Amino acid sequence: MEHRNLKTFPVLTTERLTLRQLSDSDVQEIFLLRSDTLINKYLDRQPGKTLEDALGFIDKIKNNSLSYWAIAQKGNDKLVGTICLFDISEELKKCEIGYELLTEYQGKGIMREAAKKIIEYSIQALGVKTIDAYTHKGNQSSIHLLKELKFMSTDSVDEKNANLILFRLNRSSKMNKD
Repeated sequence: MEHRNLKTFPVLTTERLTLRQLSDSDVQEIFLLRSDTLINKYLDRQPGKTLEDALGFIDKIKNNSLSYWAIAQKGNDKLVGTICLFDISEELKKCEIGYELLTEYQGKGIMREAAKKIIEYSIQALGVKTIDAYTHKGNQSSIHLLKELKFMSTDSVDEKNANLILFRLNRSSKMNKD
């Protein structure tokens, strides 16, 4: 869905943030995100081991995605986190959202602000009606954020990981309301 409608990367802004494309200059922060044990505690991925791994990840994302944003604070281009839409289905009008934030920026409302903007973008630009988010049952910060954003917990169980809870936001759930 994303590549059919878009030709250039969509840079988005909020009151405090710029959501932009990843760049090679983000390598140190991407390495930290992908190697930090606290950030990766609830994620089912191999931790990053080298800066080269991080650069390879950046190259892969830059070449294949128009829906993976670096989160930076306005006036400072330094990446503080990432947010993405994936498994985008034009036919079903749905997608999945994922996000991560460097530890020192957590608890400041940054991810809430970024997620609200991405939800708005997914509805208006991509025509999405349903957004799914899987989170680990122990990740209370993520659960709190999803509930704050009006995602509803479902009874669905991830077949690969029973510790994951599926949260769903439907347009009929007033997606773009606070």
